[in-house]
Amino acid sequence: MILAQSSSGGGSPLLLLMLAMPVVLWMMMRSQKKKAAAQQAQQRSAGIGDDIMTTAGIFGTIVDEDEDEDTVIVEIAPGTRIKMIRAGIARRVEEDDEYEDIEDDEDNEPPSAELDDNAEGPFRS
Repeated sequence: MILAQSSSGGGSPLLLLMLAMPVVLWMMMRSQKKKAAAQQAQQRSAGIGDDIMTTAGIFGTIVDEDEDEDTVIVEIAPGTRIKMIRAGIARRVEEDDEYEDIEDDEDNEPPSAELDDNAEGPFRS
């Protein structure tokens, strides 16, 4: 009788875990699919004249595109152009993104420390 009581109570958490695991995995897979679909939609919507950042971290402007080959020509510097597949576009860069970084850097400057001319550090004689 003691064995029957202990084994019936120990199985329910394991059963609950086995039932919950597929639900959690399904939710995670669904989230990843949504992110992938949003990324592909963003890549498809990038057109000529858009400022982009590639997956390698290179910034440039789309100057031409080839729908048949699914490629774009990106100008990364004046007169320097590269041909890349559209899947290499990480994101479109908005004008606000460029200036946010500059403003954030100005706000985070450490205060200037004024030192006393007679200070010799923590140990004074």
